[in-house]
Amino acid sequence: MPSITPSYLYTFIALIVVSSLLVFSFMNYTEALRASSEVKQLKSLMDYVAAKSTELLTLTLITNATIEVYLQMPTAIGNKQYWIQLNNNSASAWIEGGFGNTPMKETDLKIQLPKETTATGYYIGGYGAACLLCYSDAGVSRIQLNSSG
Repeated sequence: MPSITPSYLYTFIALIVVSSLLVFSFMNYTEALRASSEVKQLKSLMDYVAAKSTELLTLTLITNATIEVYLQMPTAIGNKQYWIQLNNNSASAWIEGGFGNTPMKETDLKIQLPKETTATGYYIGGYGAACLLCYSDAGVSRIQLNSSG
């Protein structure tokens, strides 16, 4: 039987290493693309909720009525669970969003709402439609985000 020379063995090992590096780099690249598209989808969903919230706040301010709207939301973004929450402090109100099962404070995804607003509540993806309730209480516009499920 002929013996395998060491140079052929070294070439074979080098090919395995190079092909492994290529496969892993393509896997990382596709994961980065997937993650960026999921963040874009979440941002788009937050824009939708912010637009509806601003619309309801304006309508409540003009008519002094209580308005409840149900928004159809996706169960998941990609294969990840997501959440959206409304928050405020004495200076401003905002919408935050992120991935996971529980809402957290201080995320990077944040959209501002009108300043004279009290905003509370959260929605976790996959649990029915999102319910926006907007009303005026003692001259202060209030908006709540809840899950319908």
